[in-house]
Amino acid sequence: MAKIYYDSDANLELIKGKTIGIIGFGSQGHAHALNLKESGCQVMVGELNDSEPWRAAAEAGLRVATADEVAKASDIIVMLVPDQLHRQVYYSAIEKGLAKGNMLMFAHGFNIHYNQILPPPDIDVTMIAPKCPGHMLRRLYTEGSSAPALVAVHQDASGKAKEIALSYAKGIGCTRAGVLETTFAEETETDLFGEQVVLCGGITSLIKTAFETLVDAGYQPEIAYFEVCHELKLIIDLIYQGGFSYMRYSVSDTAEYGDYTRGPRVIDEFVRDEMEQILSEIQDGTFAREWILENQAGRPSFNAARRHEAEHELEEVGKKLREMMPWLGG
Repeated sequence: MAKIYYDSDANLELIKGKTIGIIGFGSQGHAHALNLKESGCQVMVGELNDSEPWRAAAEAGLRVATADEVAKASDIIVMLVPDQLHRQVYYSAIEKGLAKGNMLMFAHGFNIHYNQILPPPDIDVTMIAPKCPGHMLRRLYTEGSSAPALVAVHQDASGKAKEIALSYAKGIGCTRAGVLETTFAEETETDLFGEQVVLCGGITSLIKTAFETLVDAGYQPEIAYFEVCHELKLIIDLIYQGGFSYMRYSVSDTAEYGDYTRGPRVIDEFVRDEMEQILSEIQDGTFAREWILENQAGRPSFNAARRHEAEHELEEVGKKLREMMPWLGG
């Protein structure tokens, strides 16, 4: 059973006397910085000089400087630029500003786990990984709630790395919901696996293939979109609220019977074998090497796939239908 920490397990005072440098004012960065500021912490933001994120951070009342200046001035340096930029930013701006006793923190373990960043031995290296997008982390904090997070310690030079990391988690609000203890390896490998086989890769491929099957059989694309894509949120919300059993209780008996008898025919042993292969590629570093090389080459495959997927009929049909649903707020 995972160890879970809550507000009573974390002491915010441990970081209140420290300067916290948030490197990157994007999705996660803006939420961390603003939540920490409103928790009474001393925050600096590291960004490109006079960039749009720089100006946004300044307008939000935060101290802003370049990444190298923030690294020199901070006790806790939090890497919240996109994963593919971590290595470049770390070695060009952060490394030379680190001092003995500092903490280097991450929200995802990729670059530590796959040895893209090798920190000096005299600093703490930790992770606080909120399990939600940054805009949601920010909104929940302002509402007095939060999302859960993960905590991990890669290097404990101070002997207090976990306690300081939990203090940080409290500062961004996550101990309200619970912070689960893990490792950099476990977080990285399970996160990549979940994204690839379910949350992003699996679900989008399942929806797209089902849509194509109906359209190829002569059904209207709009009807296909509603049946295999639009209604998915309703099902996910039921599962989120009460698990599979609550979802099955809420749908018709016909739908429940189809779930039991047809679902395993779609997600069969072949799919399980592919999942195991994908997990192996994550564990042995094959995927990491592929993604690192893709970025080094200028992302040709990534950009081509992005363009191709954006032009899929499902996307075009969905855009038109969503324009008829102003309540979605899109």
